[in-house]
Amino acid sequence: MTSDSEYEEDYLMEDTMEEYSDLDASDYGSSLTDDEGYLGEEGDDMAFDSDFAGKPPKKAYEVDYTIQDASNLKNLQDKEINQVGTILGLRTEDAAVLLRYFRWNKEKLLERYMDSPDQVLKQAGISMGNGQDQSILLAKDIPGVDGTFMCEICCNDDENMETVSVSCGHWFCRECYEHYLTQKIKGEGESRRIECPENGCQVIVNGATVKRLVDDATYTRYRELLNRTFVDDNDFLRWCPAPDCQYAIECNIPSTSLRSIVPTVQCHCGWKFCFGCGLQDHQPAICILVKKWLKKCEDDSETANWISAHTKECPKCHSTIEKNGGCNHMTCRKCKYEFCWVCMGPWSEHGTSWYTCNRYDEKSSSEAREDQTQSRASLERYLHYYNRYANHEQSAKLDQDLYQKTEKKMEEMQLTSDLSWIEVQFLKKAVDVTVECRTTLKWTYAFAFYLARGNQTELFEDNQRDLEMATEQLSELLEKPLEREQIAQLRQAVLDKTVYVKSRREILLEDTAKGLQEGRWDYFVDLK
Repeated sequence: MTSDSEYEEDYLMEDTMEEYSDLDASDYGSSLTDDEGYLGEEGDDMAFDSDFAGKPPKKAYEVDYTIQDASNLKNLQDKEINQVGTILGLRTEDAAVLLRYFRWNKEKLLERYMDSPDQVLKQAGISMGNGQDQSILLAKDIPGVDGTFMCEICCNDDENMETVSVSCGHWFCRECYEHYLTQKIKGEGESRRIECPENGCQVIVNGATVKRLVDDATYTRYRELLNRTFVDDNDFLRWCPAPDCQYAIECNIPSTSLRSIVPTVQCHCGWKFCFGCGLQDHQPAICILVKKWLKKCEDDSETANWISAHTKECPKCHSTIEKNGGCNHMTCRKCKYEFCWVCMGPWSEHGTSWYTCNRYDEKSSSEAREDQTQSRASLERYLHYYNRYANHEQSAKLDQDLYQKTEKKMEEMQLTSDLSWIEVQFLKKAVDVTVECRTTLKWTYAFAFYLARGNQTELFEDNQRDLEMATEQLSELLEKPLEREQIAQLRQAVLDKTVYVKSRREILLEDTAKGLQEGRWDYFVDLK
């Protein structure tokens, strides 16, 4: 290879490194690190450099979000509780009960409390009677009890048994109280509104009492349930929908903005989904169009559309009839009415000159044919987009099988060349990009289906075409068998094509996102 070629290859590799500089170990999966546990020696072309450590500017289709674990969720709750407690001069536990009653809507809580504090406290289940809480006393020491005390649950009247009461003053033996709380937490999954065991009493058993009475395992479950209700009640928090994932995502995108942005987030577990609707990543289509598209694909209305396009109704009894032969002389099986399939007129009027049906009578035929023509055109349009949507969905699933083939190809490439395990990771990254682009292309067809025709639509379809062509070319490169003499050329071709495909996807998403924010896209359906 000449020095000029070497210089050109080095330049291309530097450009490729810049594209991959924002990747970390999670982008490659567990196979990125080798047995020694490092990412590569200094000088490896895929090693990271401090020059690329800076955070790149946020793109138009990206949103800010934070991944929260259980401890962070508890800290968020404690912060809100302490703030409300300080403003209203309430105990921490009472502030917590109030916030959970108002489903963490702090503004609504403060407004209602300032208008009628006593009524709000009562509705929330807070009793300010004797000001005591989480009291544990021996039965003989319960104040205000004349004679022998008896637990109303188990009827135990031992004067030396421990009894428990919250601020409402209803006393029960500790064993019954603990069993009650355990059943509520573990059996019923309740945490936010555990009421006093007394029949009809609506005072809430607060967290301090629960912690004091139940065992560690039950209290851990109690905290998990509180975290879950906190996330479920908060508009800016959502649980990661991946199976067995314990992380929550915090994203300050209001629901009113979901028609101008697709808030795609990615959890620590690797799952990428839409924060707005919880479905898997569906950029560039906004949530409401995704909902309409999925319903359209699943709804029986498309079956009715097919029937409308391929069948006709009997002119007399209006039964649906499908033509199953070449003859245009039709006889309805239901009412025995005979008519012409071409013009839908009575067959008796045709006689030997029925071929006059070939004459187009706009006045008599337009209304009869209009509905069928529109249905046929609507069906063909739908099938155009659906077939391409389904094709990319299927291709993405098939590309998942490429990972196993790619792993073997990476091992073979190591054995037949001087490339290290880190250096052959470009194959796996190429498969990642291919699958990601397949998913994006799938949703571009759902998005395009609802777009009204215009110049903007044509520009979108141009970007769609360029990404589709580049993705197919990259997929074809990945399917190529390894040839020892061509490994260097294949590697460079895959690297270059991966960078190009990734850039084409970013161009499409960037332009679509800006169009959403600027209101450039027009739809032929009502989004309300």
